[in-house]
Amino acid sequence: MSPTLVLSLVAGYFAVLIVIAILTSRGATSESFFVANRNAPWYMVAFAMIGTSLSGVTFISVPGNVYGKSWSYLAVALGFVAGYVVIGTVLLPLYYRLRLVSIYSYLEQRFGYWSYKTGALFFLISRSLGSALRLYLVAGVLQLAVFDAMGIPFAVTVVVSILFIYLYTFKGGLKTILWTDTFQTLAMLSCVGLSIYFMSDALNLGFKQLVTSVTDSPMSKMYFSDFRDDKFFWKQFASGMFITIVMTGLDQDLMQKNLSCRSLGEAQKNLFWFTPVIVCVNILFLTLGVLMYKYAAARGLHLEQLPQLLNLKGGLDTDKVFPFLATTQFSLTAGIIFILGIIAVTYASADSALTALTTSFCVDFLGINQYPEKRQAQLRQFTHLGWSVVLIGIILIFRVINEQSLIDAVYKAAGFTYGPLLGLFAFGILTRRSLRDRLVLPTCVTAVLLTWLIVSHSVEWLNGYKFGFEILLLNGALVYLGLLAISRPAVVNPIPQAAV
Repeated sequence: MSPTLVLSLVAGYFAVLIVIAILTSRGATSESFFVANRNAPWYMVAFAMIGTSLSGVTFISVPGNVYGKSWSYLAVALGFVAGYVVIGTVLLPLYYRLRLVSIYSYLEQRFGYWSYKTGALFFLISRSLGSALRLYLVAGVLQLAVFDAMGIPFAVTVVVSILFIYLYTFKGGLKTILWTDTFQTLAMLSCVGLSIYFMSDALNLGFKQLVTSVTDSPMSKMYFSDFRDDKFFWKQFASGMFITIVMTGLDQDLMQKNLSCRSLGEAQKNLFWFTPVIVCVNILFLTLGVLMYKYAAARGLHLEQLPQLLNLKGGLDTDKVFPFLATTQFSLTAGIIFILGIIAVTYASADSALTALTTSFCVDFLGINQYPEKRQAQLRQFTHLGWSVVLIGIILIFRVINEQSLIDAVYKAAGFTYGPLLGLFAFGILTRRSLRDRLVLPTCVTAVLLTWLIVSHSVEWLNGYKFGFEILLLNGALVYLGLLAISRPAVVNPIPQAAV
């Protein structure tokens, strides 16, 4: 694939997004930027959420992780189902009853000012890190496919990538994103299906042979019974459940889309249709992973011996396998499909995240509603640009320090940064106790540090136990216990004398 061809594809793709943005951002206000005027059709939200939920990490890391981890990730995906049930039956009714724009304002109503700011702060940290990791992935693919050959530095690739997102989201916000993400989800799903088809065709596999070949492969093993293993099924399942509750139900990004529906009933309908679809899509990615390694073996490629695919420790960097095969081994058509797919799924996630960061900062820290609409527009656009710069900086830092699969990096980062949100919301919903509000932030920070200490020494302290995605559970539990320690019984208002 020539750099000129790839650049043409990228330019054409973003031209479509810019056109959609122009058409949908006319007359944009804060209400349309933050919650799309609360009149989005549920089926559009459900479809757009697929691309937002998956990201480029899923597109590349989930298939790549089949090497060494088989289908253990499917247990996480099955845990998603339980998580979405909790979101639809517990959290969504709460958010709609309070008519929230930022979901973290619930914490102010429940506990107070400092609890509210602590929740919003941890969201900003969590989402900026997660989004930067996802954007880092697609920037690396574009660097490999295009810019290395042209002598363009990685930093330039990152700046250009995020500039495109800023250009088509800064005005319309969520109202625009619902349309662009619908288009990008369709593009991504088409690319996954076509990638599976092209590899199956290259391996001379019909549909039945494809199913048999995948299910009979040792790489499709799903159930791991050793509880000390980070692939242990029930540990993965529980992690998937709580990851969903936190990274969707307690995340402004995904909830912002749900809050744009016309009513609670439509938001629940959106979520419960979306749930089985997202599990099936993950199965497609795992199928793609098995086929990918079978394809490499059929071509006589020993991936673990190729210098360009090794990580800093000399092992196979599974995040590089799919991009390498697509850009050097696949047919031209299949390579084009891969490039479009990775761009679609990454930007469907990143554009939504950038808007959510802007929303949370404007509502939770700037109190944007106190200003007239003209001033609100200025603050939104300035904040949007500021978060774009922050994401650029995080990506460049991660470029230097990353040594592991991004799917692990994203979820481990989420375990440390979303844990306080899990503890805060769980304490607020499950108890009636109040908190010493000013102690909430130091309590959450202490819990994060304790989590890091335990995870770092778990092998020697816990008889060889290795933490995986369940870091989130440990952190959330420590936050909950810390909040319990600084809590006091709820004050019950006495019955007025006149009412006796």
